[in-house]
Amino acid sequence: MYFQRLKDLREDNDMNQTQIAELLHTSQTMYSRYERGYRTIPVEHLLILADFYGVSVDYILGRTNIKNINKNKRK
Repeated sequence: MYFQRLKDLREDNDMNQTQIAELLHTSQTMYSRYERGYRTIPVEHLLILADFYGVSVDYILGRTNIKNINKNKRK
């Protein structure tokens, strides 16, 4: 479930819900609903958080346990 990853990432970065809500230009209440799984996070917010935390969208969504995939790998 992606909402647990949202909470874990936030806590790992010593941030509170209000700070993340400000980053997303939303309310703390709405962000709290994302973390508790009561609301689906919009794609726009998902992209902002992936960039902010330096992780892949797939990691946040639980599709992989690899936080950041280097897409520019060269041999």
